[in-house]
Amino acid sequence: MERWIEDRDGACRRITVSGFHGLWQAHENPGLRAILNSAELWVPDGIAPVWLARLQGHRNVERAPGMEIMREFFRRANGKRYRSYFYGDTESTLAALQSTVEGSYPGHQVAGIFSPPFRPLTPEEDGAAIDRINAARPDVLWVGLGLPKQDTWIYERLDRLKVPVAIGVGAAFAFVAGTVSRCPDWIGRAGFEWAYRLVKEPKKLWRRDLLEGPRFFFRAAIECLRNQNSASKAERAK
Repeated sequence: MERWIEDRDGACRRITVSGFHGLWQAHENPGLRAILNSAELWVPDGIAPVWLARLQGHRNVERAPGMEIMREFFRRANGKRYRSYFYGDTESTLAALQSTVEGSYPGHQVAGIFSPPFRPLTPEEDGAAIDRINAARPDVLWVGLGLPKQDTWIYERLDRLKVPVAIGVGAAFAFVAGTVSRCPDWIGRAGFEWAYRLVKEPKKLWRRDLLEGPRFFFRAAIECLRNQNSASKAERAK
C-alpha cells in the first residue's frame, strides 16, 4: 500500500479482504469471481483460507483481518501523514471511527467520511459522491459496505476513482470505532472467530456460517483431494 501511494501513477489498486464467505460467493457467482480475481491483492480475513493455503503447501500464510490492516496502516500513516477517506456504514459509526482515529493517530489525516443511504444512489448522487472522494485527495479509500457489495462498488468505479488504493473492509469500521466488540485475539488465532460472531449476531450470520460454511468446506475438500491426486500422478509420471 505504501509503495502504491508513493508511486501515485494515476491507477487505483484494489485490495480484497475476505474469508470463506467471499470465496464461496465467488464460487457461486462467476461475475464476482472475475471481480475478485482481478484485484491487485487478496488478503485472507478468516482462518479457513489460511488452512486451505497451508494444505496447498503455502506455509507462511497468516490471517489479516480488515481491522488489523486498518490499524497497522494508521500506525504507519501517523508518521507519514497519509490521508484516508471512509465510505460506508452508518453516520454514527463513521463519527465514532473518525473520533477514534484522530485521537489515536493525530498524524494521520481523515480526508472525509460518507454514509450512503440504504438504497441505490441515483447516477447524479453517485457521481457527486465520487467527486467528493477525488476532491479530498485521499491516499486510501476504505469501503465498508460488506462483501460482495463493496468489491463490486469499487470495481465499477475504477475508471473514475483518483485514489492510489481502494480496499473493502466490511465490518472493520465498527470494530475500529469500538461500536462493535471484536473477539479476543486467542479465539481468532484458534480459528473460532466465526463462532464468537455467530453468538453475538445470530440473525445476521446464521445462514452464512451454518449453511454456506459446510457447503464451502465440502467443495474445498474435494478440490484439495483433486490437487493431491494430480500431484501424485505427476510425481509417478517422473
